[in-house]
Amino acid sequence: MKRKHLIMIVPILLVTFILTACQSVTAPYNPKEKLGPQINYTITGIDAGAGIMASTQKALTEYPLAENKWQLQTSSTAAMTSTLEKAIKYKQPIVVTGWQPHWMFKKYPIKFLKDPKNVYGKSEQIHTITKKNLKQTNPGAYKILSQFHWTPAEMSEVMLQTNAGVDPAKAAKDWIKKNPKKVAEWTKGVKKGNGNPVKLTYVAWDSEIASTNVIAQVLDSMGYKTTIQAMEMQPMWVSVASGSADATVSAWLPNTAGVYYKQYKNKVDDAGVNLDGAKVGLAVPKYMKNINSIDDLINK
Repeated sequence: MKRKHLIMIVPILLVTFILTACQSVTAPYNPKEKLGPQINYTITGIDAGAGIMASTQKALTEYPLAENKWQLQTSSTAAMTSTLEKAIKYKQPIVVTGWQPHWMFKKYPIKFLKDPKNVYGKSEQIHTITKKNLKQTNPGAYKILSQFHWTPAEMSEVMLQTNAGVDPAKAAKDWIKKNPKKVAEWTKGVKKGNGNPVKLTYVAWDSEIASTNVIAQVLDSMGYKTTIQAMEMQPMWVSVASGSADATVSAWLPNTAGVYYKQYKNKVDDAGVNLDGAKVGLAVPKYMKNINSIDDLINK
């Protein structure tokens, strides 16, 4: 009998331990307590080489967050959005590096924090950057790239599809079929490419996956033979500056990729803006109603 009782007690204790652990993990945000201790003074970031991470390191000093124990956790875009989704599910506190356009601002109830010290800068533009003399060596491809321009809402349509599991190339094809007038604007006055090769490089963010796949499909539809390759941000700029790639539509300026633009601007051509109204900064769920500014991370 004693042995049977012991066997019964062990599972009960195990279940109790698991439930207790789960309850602590899913504790909701408490506006009456300081935010820092609730999330171990951690901002959930993305890839270490991303421009937003460099800006956030600057924010840690400027506000000053680092002096008050705050730290930036490096992960990936996928890991960050997964962590955000879990936090929102249980109404937990979380602070993430965010940018727009991005599907997470459509899918989740989140908001940017005010940036009174303007560390992240104001609204950004995404530029199309080409290798030197592409306009002369491949004028048709250059013209399509220079005429490529769409809105954050249009980009988000493609991003939402890929986030739902649709292959990026298919999502791009579907969007193109639904938007023939827009594509006609990009290809106006361009002759067929006759198989001329075009190589595009990009940063593997959801926004840039969307834009790169869309413009690649458009180039292909005009008779070009397009290849795309994902890279970290600096190698991407090097690929265009060295001429090993023809172009990128992933240049967030003037802040996010500003350091690379300054470094390589004499070795590349700026073919123009392909999207207006981009924005980067820190973001939190909207249920964190008393956290509205980066200053609030310390003060509330």
